[in-house]
Amino acid sequence: MKRNIHLIPLSHEHHYALLCCWKVREGVRKNVPYERIRQYIGYFWKQHLLRHFETEEMVLPELDDQALRMLMEKEHQDIARIFSRIHQSDDSQLLLDFADALQRHIRFEERTVFPAYESALSKAQLSEIGEKLKKYVSVKDEDYPDQFWK
Repeated sequence: MKRNIHLIPLSHEHHYALLCCWKVREGVRKNVPYERIRQYIGYFWKQHLLRHFETEEMVLPELDDQALRMLMEKEHQDIARIFSRIHQSDDSQLLLDFADALQRHIRFEERTVFPAYESALSKAQLSEIGEKLKKYVSVKDEDYPDQFWK
């Protein structure tokens, strides 16, 4: 199913989050020091991911199926907990756990949550979401200087 044009900005952000997952995995695979990868995750969290989660929770309305919404928000919290643990440890498995949880979450939203919104909401409601997203979403290439994944 083709993504509704009004949800595409969130999907574009998902693309960059999947790249983040790949970069983290590449860093671990190449035995890059934990601190360098941790700093990148901190950057990505502050510059992209935290705002993305907040935007989804603020802009996407409640659905009749509240379980989907609750699961989406629970996964946001789970990822935030892993992020917090990364800053309290030096266990590389946490880096991989972060990448895995984020990737699973993105796939869940793209394959389940967004299609549910597309089928449950009217064109006018989706258009309203699109207008709100224009205020909050600005997809831009990241300019992180330490390209440890290369």
